[in-house]
Amino acid sequence: MDMSWPHQQLSRRRALAAATALAAGAALPLAGASRAAAVPAPGPAGAAAGEFTNPVIWQDFADIDVIRVGDTYYASASTMHYSPGAPVLRSYDLVHWEIAGHSVPVLDFGAKYDLNGGRGYVRGIWASSLAYRPGNRTFYWLGQVDFARTYVYTATAAEGPWSRLTTIGTPYYDAGLLVDSDDTLYVAYGNTTISVAQLSPDGRTQVRTQQVFTAPAGVGTLEGSRFYKIGGRYYIFLTRPANGQYVLKSSGGPFGPYTLRQVLLDLRGPVPGGGVPHQGGLVQTQGGAWYYLAFVDAYPGGRVPVLAPVTWTADGWPVVQLVNGAWGTSYPSPAVPAPPRQVTPMTGVDTFDGTSLKPRWEWNHNPDPAKWSVGNGLTLRTATVTDDLYGARNTLTHRIQGPTSTATVQLDHSAMRDGDRAGLALLRDSSAWIGLKREGGSTRVVMVGGLTMDGNWNTTGTGRELASAAVAGGRVWLRASADIRPGAARPGTFSYSTDGTTFTRLGPDFSLGNDWRFFMGYRFALFNHATQALGGSVRVTRFELSTP
Repeated sequence: MDMSWPHQQLSRRRALAAATALAAGAALPLAGASRAAAVPAPGPAGAAAGEFTNPVIWQDFADIDVIRVGDTYYASASTMHYSPGAPVLRSYDLVHWEIAGHSVPVLDFGAKYDLNGGRGYVRGIWASSLAYRPGNRTFYWLGQVDFARTYVYTATAAEGPWSRLTTIGTPYYDAGLLVDSDDTLYVAYGNTTISVAQLSPDGRTQVRTQQVFTAPAGVGTLEGSRFYKIGGRYYIFLTRPANGQYVLKSSGGPFGPYTLRQVLLDLRGPVPGGGVPHQGGLVQTQGGAWYYLAFVDAYPGGRVPVLAPVTWTADGWPVVQLVNGAWGTSYPSPAVPAPPRQVTPMTGVDTFDGTSLKPRWEWNHNPDPAKWSVGNGLTLRTATVTDDLYGARNTLTHRIQGPTSTATVQLDHSAMRDGDRAGLALLRDSSAWIGLKREGGSTRVVMVGGLTMDGNWNTTGTGRELASAAVAGGRVWLRASADIRPGAARPGTFSYSTDGTTFTRLGPDFSLGNDWRFFMGYRFALFNHATQALGGSVRVTRFELSTP
């Protein structure tokens, strides 16, 4: 992400234009990962059984940082204004992933993240870093918010609980955290001008910071730092948004001097219609093989992770392994030990049992905790009086599974009050929904389109009713289907049922926009808000995310 917010759209627009051209280009070297690793091995000792196919996760997980702790791989991603933030993904083979938890439990960075007197759309959790410190057996998450300061969270288990360790006055933009072989903490950060900071032994304060590199004019913007020590050398892995990747290498220590090498530029990606793989991290398997987990711009669905093996030149530069001059759509599966268990699928059914939400869910901004509960379903009490879904609190979101998927919810609406609006949305800066309107003591199921934002994320359209039907009783099933294949605007459709078996289409196709500037992809969203007075509620007894 571009450091200078007013100029961010322009630099990203130029970059993405280059990326979507998808000009084939030869990939030059890459850089290794796994925080303070041994000398890189030349590659897997033997062929792995089977192959994997890219993207390894067809959901929106961007700005990836990836590490291995023992036999387990972990990754972190950007979440912007969604809460909790900074999901922690877990895998045992780099291919099959689950969501283990979140590093940032609540976005307590100001009232705007509560949708209370302001809004934090496209702010919040940007590119950040995940690391593990063997000296105290602790996970660290580090990231800056609002260009104002940096926050550090820690946990002894990746799934949490996570707590804030400290706040640092320097905003480490697009930071990469390195735990050196002597347990010292270093941070690489910046946009075009790249700096390295050293933290105190307890990780709470900055000891030193120094500029170590400035990108040449011919290269342009460099950001998205990932920081590694490999074979005694220091590497800072940098992206040129949204079509290139570069690496800095130093044999002189974490503060340099550094030499720059291009890793890839305008490389054809593995997702048809998508962009160039970039801005991810490097990781070494237990057997010594290296992999690069990057993301591909793939709107309207967002930015999806792709994986490729990496080898190394004799003088210590990494190289992405290509297939016919492109990032492969498939590769041999990593040779790793058998997993201790199967990971939890990112699709399937949730009946909202237990005492907390499962980690697949994130709220649109922080929720009002007094207005929702789980156990025998998800109860959403109206938390905001508004006619604007973008300003309504307690909207609960779920990533869409690509290339196409369907969300179906069973909804008890018997406790709605006049003026309430509840339902299932396809949520982004241009949105639509199917749901219920309670008016004059009666309830209709409606399809609403025309919910829009401008480029500053102010609401420009609160929606208009495009179709409706009468419903009797207190229970209904709502369904939204989304095609998130990149490269063009794609359709979303809505339907409803009164028996959970026979569904009736409602309203026209909704066109899912594929502009990148909102950064996050479309999500399914469950909502309930009032337009007249608080007091009503709905209960979601079942949510199912399914693929064809």
